[in-house]
Amino acid sequence: MTKITIRRIALAACVAFAIAGAAAAAQTGSDAHVAAAKAAAGTEFAGVFSRICTEAAPSTPRGDARGRAGGGRQQGPPPREAWHAEPVKVFDNLYFVGQTEYSVWAINTSAGIILIDSIFDYSVDDEVVGGLKKLGLDPAAIKYVIVSHGHSDHSGGAKYLQDKFNAHVLLGGADWDLLDRSNGSRPRRDMVATDGQKLTLGDTTVTIYSTPGHTLGTLSTIFPVTDHGERHVVASWGGTAFNWMANPAPYVTPERPVRFWFETYSQSARRFKEIAAKAGADVLISNHTIFDGSKTKIPALERRKPGEKNPYVIGKDSVQRYLTVVDECAQAGLARTH
Repeated sequence: MTKITIRRIALAACVAFAIAGAAAAAQTGSDAHVAAAKAAAGTEFAGVFSRICTEAAPSTPRGDARGRAGGGRQQGPPPREAWHAEPVKVFDNLYFVGQTEYSVWAINTSAGIILIDSIFDYSVDDEVVGGLKKLGLDPAAIKYVIVSHGHSDHSGGAKYLQDKFNAHVLLGGADWDLLDRSNGSRPRRDMVATDGQKLTLGDTTVTIYSTPGHTLGTLSTIFPVTDHGERHVVASWGGTAFNWMANPAPYVTPERPVRFWFETYSQSARRFKEIAAKAGADVLISNHTIFDGSKTKIPALERRKPGEKNPYVIGKDSVQRYLTVVDECAQAGLARTH
């Protein structure tokens, strides 16, 4: 064996060792972020932790993940018994009028109603219109629909509300473009929401923030509510799952690789965490019932006795922990891209 051959073998071994070391370091870094997310989640936020940290650091090949990305559904509407949920008054001025898995939040103001999200086209009349009526509210009072992002499980009903009640629809600019490229029901292009925009209706102001990550145009919001007259502040996180892991085709490009999406998501989570802290947010809601604990909190509301704490009032520290969970899960995914 010549000296040149020996050198080449040694060099190849060094390169292989370096690659293996980098991979091990990336795995170690990812594991540390998953552990931090798990610690922040505790039992309170187990739903969001188990979903997105599994996406960020999957134990099975990515190609095995099917049907996990936001925005899709099977052809044709499912039977009503599979998705219908009864409407619930959550605060003096905030109501849940969504489905079993997908949320719509109705903010009742002195001058009308602001909705956050609009669920699917097949369920919006039943859940939103019918739900508001059951709660003693007039759906004709819907003035604005803030769509958190342009996936059909949140935007599909917006056209119906726009056509029937002349409600204004707000969406991030990038997600108006996303809807233009999508199939199915979508509203006419209306209001483009901007970062830091204050939407005031009557006695209530909702502040809208651009939090790209779940999609490029994802919106999150901060707004006040009262519970038997006691003031609280709600933080609504607009998009949660890591779509590009289960369904990379619509998201991952040479200009926007997987790393871009995790970085963007993490930056948004950290920024919104600071915004929520400054606002004094002590309530956290999501547009999926599994993520914010609505599956247990709504039944708890129904059992609530006079003087008992509202289950949605989780405290400022818990709101911060929730946003830590989603950030750390994103950081876990980012660490794996090194």
